[in-house]
Amino acid sequence: MKSVSEETVPLHEEFIYCCGAATHVLKCGPWKDLSKDENKNLPRLLFMIIPGNPGLAGYYRTFIQALYCGLNQQYPVWVVSHAGHCKPPSGMEMIEDTDIKELEDVFGLNGQVEHKLNFLKKNVSKDIKLVLIAHSIGCYITLEMMKRASELQVLRSVLLFPTIERMAQSPQGKLMTPLLCKLRYVLYMPVYLLSFLPEGVKASLVRFALRGMKTCDESSITTSVNLFSVDCIANILYMASQEMMKVVERDSTTIKQNLKKLIFYYGTGDSWCPQNYYDEIKMDFPDGDIRLCEKGLRHAFVLDASKEMAAMITDWLQDDLTKL
Repeated sequence: MKSVSEETVPLHEEFIYCCGAATHVLKCGPWKDLSKDENKNLPRLLFMIIPGNPGLAGYYRTFIQALYCGLNQQYPVWVVSHAGHCKPPSGMEMIEDTDIKELEDVFGLNGQVEHKLNFLKKNVSKDIKLVLIAHSIGCYITLEMMKRASELQVLRSVLLFPTIERMAQSPQGKLMTPLLCKLRYVLYMPVYLLSFLPEGVKASLVRFALRGMKTCDESSITTSVNLFSVDCIANILYMASQEMMKVVERDSTTIKQNLKKLIFYYGTGDSWCPQNYYDEIKMDFPDGDIRLCEKGLRHAFVLDASKEMAAMITDWLQDDLTKL
């Protein structure tokens, strides 16, 4: 793959309301509108990133830029935040989605699935093929999308550090479940008080919290400042509490039905989806493309290994792309 300077990468940023919820969209590439069927210049393929939790699009800025460059700038790469996980710009007016009044609890886990399906329906032509790249709880959301909308033209789904089963029983889940399900409201007051701090002080606090990392993506630091918003934190923690309660059994039926489209990538020291989860799914689906990280990448790879992950994914998908 030829090297392209990230400074030259076209990056388009949008704040929209989808399903009545504030949504942040980052689009890499010159294609800003993929919904017009009459446009003959539409690409054949869209790479869409489904985030983990927190589901802020900014965490994936470096990742989508690196992925777009690794794909020789041939395909658009978009990341769509989770509903309510972003702080919309001041002055952004609420626009009611009159056609989706039936959608309830958009900030919950089920609502986030419908949020992504609704975004695709409104913003992407049904003729465009999809590569879904999901991270953490985004993997659960992606499997649900494939289950509920079999009409989607999914070429591949890449599931990175997939939290798709027994979240509350994982080492991190055992630690976080009591906090998320019973004590999360206690966190709102300190976040509210911290929200009044100057932006520079907030950034300094984030740098202090991440001081143990050898290298840290600068975009992750600026994005993390959004976590000082009470509304964002409330939606993030509420979704996380539902993850602990609802992500229990692995959806082996959907996996079996879509096995040839799926790539799983597990971590060796991941406390959200430990290695025994990898061993078990590998045993249940011996013919599946199920990989174990040999590079020591952390679950939150976007903090320091976005470019490395993007390079691996472009390598994995070369055969698929040459067949287009």
